[in-house]
Amino acid sequence: FYTQEQMKDIVKYADERCITVIPEIDLPGHMQAALTSYPELGCTGGPYEVWTRWGISKQVLCPGKEKTMKFLEDVLAEIADIFTSEYIHIGGDECPKAEWKKSPECQALIRRLGLRTDSEATAEQRLQNYVTKRMQDFLAGKGKKIIGWDEILEGELAPGATVMSWRGTKGGIKAAQKGFDVIMSPDRYCY
Repeated sequence: FYTQEQMKDIVKYADERCITVIPEIDLPGHMQAALTSYPELGCTGGPYEVWTRWGISKQVLCPGKEKTMKFLEDVLAEIADIFTSEYIHIGGDECPKAEWKKSPECQALIRRLGLRTDSEATAEQRLQNYVTKRMQDFLAGKGKKIIGWDEILEGELAPGATVMSWRGTKGGIKAAQKGFDVIMSPDRYCY
């Protein structure tokens, strides 16, 4: 790990060389280490273990718990203070929704927000849109914009986000057609 001061030194070093460092804090999936440290932020309460292998964990943060959303805001506030970049990448990829379907807290939030499954997206995909939008709004208050992997297009994405298309080119084309800025990084060519 790096301390905040060490990260500030890296950002300063890069800035002096006209390099912009854009951090990625992948959420709400790919959070196995955070869940291990803070099991109360998950849907099941754990126990969790830090992954030492490649792959997609079915264990993800629980957006139905307000303390989880506050944790994300606290982390992103620190990141926004450290990095001078206009953008912060919030990931949004590879977030299985199985735990959200079973979570009383997530299902209560889905009902409270009036999220519905339709031909475009499931209620749980729309719950991820809620997380994305909430973090987008939070970061906008700190003068930052978000980038997210093309999975953030599932459901309804709020205006102003930048989509990074990695699962081929279709996500980037769809995002551009909807008026979003796009970074094309299809895995066949750029991964």
